[in-house]
Formats: sequence, C-alpha cells, structure tokens
Amino acid sequence: MPTHALAVTDAGDGLTRLAPTDAASAARLRDLVEDSIAMIEQRLKDAGVTLASVQPEGTDRIRIFLPGMMEPERITAIFARKVKVSFRLIDVTMSAEQAQSGTPPAGTEVMFGFKDKLPYLVKASALDGDDISYAGPGFTSDTKEPIASFRFNGRGTRRFAHITAENVGMPFAIALDDKVISSPVIREPITGGSVQISGNFTLEEANSVAMLLRAGSLPGRLGPVEQQVIQPAAKP
Repeated sequence: MPTHALAVTDAGDGLTRLAPTDAASAARLRDLVEDSIAMIEQRLKDAGVTLASVQPEGTDRIRIFLPGMMEPERITAIFARKVKVSFRLIDVTMSAEQAQSGTPPAGTEVMFGFKDKLPYLVKASALDGDDISYAGPGFTSDTKEPIASFRFNGRGTRRFAHITAENVGMPFAIALDDKVISSPVIREPITGGSVQISGNFTLEEANSVAMLLRAGSLPGRLGPVEQQVIQPAAKP
C-alpha cells in the first residue's frame, strides 16, 4: 500500500499506529465493487443468463436486473459457487481413452478440455489456487497471442518450484473446476513463481480465465439485501 494511503498516529507508550486513510478505504471499496461486478457478469454469462444488467448502487451495493428470470434461487446458487483452481500432473501410464473404457489407475480421474474437449487422465491435485496472488490477461511477446498469466505468493512459489523440479519432461494440467484449460509440458523447474497459460484463447477468453484464477470466489463477501420478482402487468 502506498505510504500516502496510510494515516500515522502516535498510539502512546512509544507505539505508532498505521491505518488506511478515508480516501484509501474508499478507493479500495470502489475497486472491490468493480471487480465484483466483473465477476458477477462473467458468472451470469457462463451460466447462460443473458440480458442481465449489473450496476453499482451507492458506494457498497450492486443491483442486478434480470429480465425474464423467474428463478431467483438459481441466481443465488450461481454466486455461491466457488471455482476450484487446481494444478495436476497428467498420468502417462495409460491413455485417457483407455481409462474411460477400462479401469483408470488409482488416484486418477478423467477431465475434459475447456476448448479442445479432449479427455485428460489427471492425478490428484498437486497444488490449488489459494496461493495465486495475481492473475491477468496479456499477450505473448512473439506472436501476440492472447494469454492468461498468474503469479504465486511465496508459499505457492516454493511448492510449484518443487513440483516442477521433480517432474521435468512431464505434462501437467491447469484446471478450473473439472475443465482443463491448459496442459503444458514442464521443460525446466519454474522457480520464479510466474506462469503463462496459452490455449488458443481469444482476448475475451484469456480475460475470463485470468479473472477466475484471480478470484475463484467473488472478490468481496456479498449478501442479498433485497430481492424482488416483478410480474409483467396484465393487458387491460
């Protein structure tokens, strides 16, 4: 946090108190509302809900208008869902097609690709998304292909470095819920904590993937304040 965003006061007994300024708190709340609106819009789109209007209301509320939606409990379930991000090694002892028609190795399961729809035989999660500290869309430096990139925190960086060092030459899957969004081969230990995901994404898809990586759950803790179902007026 920038130093100008903190108020410094004397707490007595040789102690100094640091607290966010009112301006910094207001800016943080605005950012939280904006991120929440973006995530809500993406969740609605992924659920096939169209014609939705999501707008800020006041400083700390969001109004969602859903024309034609007569199932408010369905919308509540959409927002309650937490997206699970996982990093899984791919089992190469058997093809995914063989696993589908036979008995897969213990501790594995078949997942399908986000775009290619192909089956992948993956092992149990080696690392989850709780240690992701940043994610955003971008472009490759050579082909300018849209990508999603992310960065681990200190703990995630150490764990990912260990996993990649132990499995050089092996493919691994980056999955959102039960969909594999990328399946790169580990070429060398990744020790810096920064990762790029490519998958023939459009820019919109790269932004969507980055958003889900950045906030598996909604950025802020949201709760319903008011809910109304408005019936169309009968014609006279």
